[in-house]
Amino acid sequence: MSSAARDVDLEAVRREFPILEAKVYLNSCSLGALSRRAEARLGEFLALWHGMGASAWYEHWLARIEELRGKVASFWNADASETALLPSTSAALSVVSESVPAGSRNRIVCTELDFPTLPYQWRVKPGVEVVMLPSHDGVGVEPQQFADAVDARTLFVATSHVFFATGFVQDVAALAGIAHDAGAYCLIDGYQALGQIPVDVPASGVDFYTAGPLKWLCGGPGLAYLYVRRDLIEALRPRITSWFAAENQFAFDAGHFTYRRDARRFELGTPALAAVHTALGGQEILDEVGIEAVAARNRAHRTAHRWRPGCRLQPASGARAGAFRHRDDPPRRPRWRRSTSRRRGDHRRSPAGACAGQPTLLQYRGGRGPPGGGAGRAGTVSGPGGRKVRKLVTNAAQRTDGSGTGSGSRARVRRIATRTPRTR
Repeated sequence: MSSAARDVDLEAVRREFPILEAKVYLNSCSLGALSRRAEARLGEFLALWHGMGASAWYEHWLARIEELRGKVASFWNADASETALLPSTSAALSVVSESVPAGSRNRIVCTELDFPTLPYQWRVKPGVEVVMLPSHDGVGVEPQQFADAVDARTLFVATSHVFFATGFVQDVAALAGIAHDAGAYCLIDGYQALGQIPVDVPASGVDFYTAGPLKWLCGGPGLAYLYVRRDLIEALRPRITSWFAAENQFAFDAGHFTYRRDARRFELGTPALAAVHTALGGQEILDEVGIEAVAARNRAHRTAHRWRPGCRLQPASGARAGAFRHRDDPPRRPRWRRSTSRRRGDHRRSPAGACAGQPTLLQYRGGRGPPGGGAGRAGTVSGPGGRKVRKLVTNAAQRTDGSGTGSGSRARVRRIATRTPRTR
């Protein structure tokens, strides 16, 4: 049975997240909600630490690391041997950038809509040319712009699967083709994609793909996941390394170093075990619900609810009230976007407010938004499921003039964390 066809009790899923009992949570774009399942996994880790100390490494914790690796690999349709665990996306990018032979290639092609971590990686490297592709509409970047910029000097096409500030979903398979046609690598930051839209990394043809549990996978901070295309692994020799990348890790032979033969050669030091456990809790829930079921429910909400203006925020003390707004999509754009809401004005002083009588948590993104709008991203509807969402979701996050799912379509945000407010 496909995940879309599973009989999932979404109310039971929502009860896994205590914050939803008190708040409308619209901020999984920054930090996913903590589940009881993740908290229980963390409690298990702490109990073993108390009871067994370091011996828990060999009897339990190494197995938990491999359990998470396997679950992540399955979730993005790869093999565990192609999946590495690292402390952060920044660490993953550093390892990848210090793995490939540069030769005469020194051009990195990014976009102005990427999260700054991507271009920062190369801006500090001497002799590297960083090409920043502009967005002509403040929403997305056309594949043809990449094709025009990539040439024989290009080492990486390094960009996002889903842009963090606009929700635009890029066609990563097309970008991988453009990179490979020029002999370049394709590196994709998928942190805002995994857990929000279906992702099949091997099928996309990309060389490297990073993501992590912090946001849509509801697993907390402290980890990142790295996919490396199978036929590249043994050809690459990371120049940033540590003992978890060594073939005979527990030989403790400081006189010799041999890389592991799988993606673990890209790993660094001891993983954050607390984060491994909370990530397992969040991943279990997503696996039970299924990403296709998440996408199907979001499509149903999109079809059922039309755009209606009028929902207003009543922010906490010291912040200015204002209306939710959604920039009109250019005619070619709507089906390429997930749900993203913005409010007018500077909301940085307090991202918490009340909408329709319920406490609401949002995110301010410092003015990153469409030209002329003067608005940062207020937040995105989050989580797999939720009660039937009426006017708040319609007003704050939806405009239903597109159809389809996945790359090349408008990805809908998940609704684990959306409570049903009553509006008049």
